[in-house]
Amino acid sequence: MASSRLVILHVLIITLSNALVNIPLEIFGYRITGAAFVFPFVIIATDLTVRILGPGPATKTIIRAYPFAIVSSIIIVFLEGKGLETALRIGLASGTSYAVGSFIDAKLFQKIRENISVWWAAPALSTVVSNIIDTFTFFSVAFYNSPDPYMAANWPEIAITQTCIKILIGLFFFLPLYKIFLKHINKIS
Repeated sequence: MASSRLVILHVLIITLSNALVNIPLEIFGYRITGAAFVFPFVIIATDLTVRILGPGPATKTIIRAYPFAIVSSIIIVFLEGKGLETALRIGLASGTSYAVGSFIDAKLFQKIRENISVWWAAPALSTVVSNIIDTFTFFSVAFYNSPDPYMAANWPEIAITQTCIKILIGLFFFLPLYKIFLKHINKIS
């Protein structure tokens, strides 16, 4: 049952991120999308799953969420009025980047956790690496040679900026949130 809730949580985060990825923003002259403020939450969910349930259940959650992430992404982007080609590209990019980034996050998180005892090392380091991989996988699959002229021309810049923003959000907002969740969970256990 917990696994089903985790799958739903992952799919909701991915779906919301994809609803926001087509909303370009400019902050201090840097181009990003609204997804930069939502997607890092999937990393904290994966890291907490690995810490609490182990890498096996985390991997199963990612595998189970993968097809739903693609389908929900296609639907949300299509309902936003984007063409079918854009919806399919973003859906495939989203599912692929989620799976690749999350698998790496889960494996790296566990490896760091086994070798470094301070609570913040595994979530901090895995957040940095998985966000780099996830973001560049997503933007290259979704927007390289895209029919959307703005995204086709600007995806590398947006990917770099979005990666930096996601890492900063992950480290300065979600890492403390992770610590709060961890304290709460340890009190329950």
